[in-house]
Amino acid sequence: MKSVRRDRDAAVDDARAPLLPLIADLRAYARFLAPQRAEADDLVQEALVRALAALAQFRQGTSMRAWLFVILRNAFYEQARRRRSERTALQHAPPPDAAGAPAQHAHADLADLQVQLFALPPLLREALVLVGAQGMSYEEAAEICNVPVGTMKARVSRARMQLVHLMGAGTGAPTEAAESGAE
Repeated sequence: MKSVRRDRDAAVDDARAPLLPLIADLRAYARFLAPQRAEADDLVQEALVRALAALAQFRQGTSMRAWLFVILRNAFYEQARRRRSERTALQHAPPPDAAGAPAQHAHADLADLQVQLFALPPLLREALVLVGAQGMSYEEAAEICNVPVGTMKARVSRARMQLVHLMGAGTGAPTEAAESGAE
């Protein structure tokens, strides 16, 4: 009886092993989907629970990372549908890190970028994070979001343009600064 249990535990450990190195990537992706750290951590936990429960459904030869990102993304949108009023409040609330005045310029710039990222619509923010921050190809990101590659490219392009516009609006016209430096 103990050897059967030991064999089963070893099989479960072998199945879980590929998940462990991907937890940091899942957490980073969740942090961009959910502006609050606790909510992002809960999202990762929910995705891992779902993945472990459905591990038998994972198709060998496919990307474990993409499969986990799809599960995490689906969990996020499922929670968002259940809590529409909460989602609206989260979209309009600044990230907690941006509330205080940062002591260093680099920290202030990062906080400004974070505020601007959360000003983007969720679909555009998601596309930009997958391709930009997570370093995925357009094809991988399109597979995760279940959209054509062209749609993903358009979302990333629109997200970049909106981000540049938002950041330019907050700092003044960048062309004026460039012109004054040329004189």
